[in-house]
Amino acid sequence: EGWISKRGVQRSSPNFIALQAMDPLLIIFFSFALSAYLLTIVLNAALIMIIAFEKALHEPMYIFLCNLCVNDLCGTTGFYPRALVYLLTETNRISFEECIVQCLAIVMYATGEFTNLSVMAVDRYIAICQPLRYHSIMSPFAVRSLVTFIWIFPFFIGVLAISLALKHPLCRYDMNRLFCEHLTLLNLACKQDIFQGIINGFIYISKAVFVLISYFKIILACRKSKVNQEKFFSTCVPHLISFLNYIACVFFDSSQTEFRAKSLPRMLYTFLTVIFLIVPPVVNPVIYGIKLSPVRAKILIIYSLSCTIYIT
Repeated sequence: EGWISKRGVQRSSPNFIALQAMDPLLIIFFSFALSAYLLTIVLNAALIMIIAFEKALHEPMYIFLCNLCVNDLCGTTGFYPRALVYLLTETNRISFEECIVQCLAIVMYATGEFTNLSVMAVDRYIAICQPLRYHSIMSPFAVRSLVTFIWIFPFFIGVLAISLALKHPLCRYDMNRLFCEHLTLLNLACKQDIFQGIINGFIYISKAVFVLISYFKIILACRKSKVNQEKFFSTCVPHLISFLNYIACVFFDSSQTEFRAKSLPRMLYTFLTVIFLIVPPVVNPVIYGIKLSPVRAKILIIYSLSCTIYIT
């Protein structure tokens, strides 16, 4: 018994959603995905532990960076385990309930990435443009409030996005992706809702514009001050690189229309649709580990101690 009647009218909720089928060489794909997932966990967990155990790094900038790493781990955990099971068992079916949970995790990750980077941009703007008021503005209460906002807002957006995506009955059950995502769920609905796409586009574009305006003001403030220029290159450049990297990955993902799905090779199309889930979580800890001198110094100390212990 199906969940769609002969006339194509939905009678009940579907029991599963069919994800995009992949080409052969699953062992290679599985090995690559598992290695990428483990690398993501190691890099982000290392940065989180360094910030957590080093009291000198208990400052707003590093606290927000720690939250960014946690968000990256949540996003990749929402994608990789299910994808690994899919590659290992060669099945492309996921239960409807699992699909909703994965949807929520990925929407929270995507929104949380923008939210984290926006808060970090505000923090750097205050630190450079209003240095004398920085500690009074970024008080412990303000930092706790911003951290709460970093997690509450993405959760609210995730619940809202899924609610809107499931507002209309589903008439299809085949996704052209490796994961469940709310915009793709909209395409499965019997009735298309253009307002959902407009709302999502407005949220992401407004955050992107906000971050760009913040950094534009920071650059203007740094033009005549060598001290501010040093602060910009030492602390703002990693944030800006992470932001531009994420924007580029989101652009590649959002530009994959049904036409491109038919015109591009399957492997290339699949990679472009998951690039925003696999690249930023690996790139972010690497960038911050290299560019932020306190973090870099701590990493070098840990590396030296590890080498010493290994040799002895």
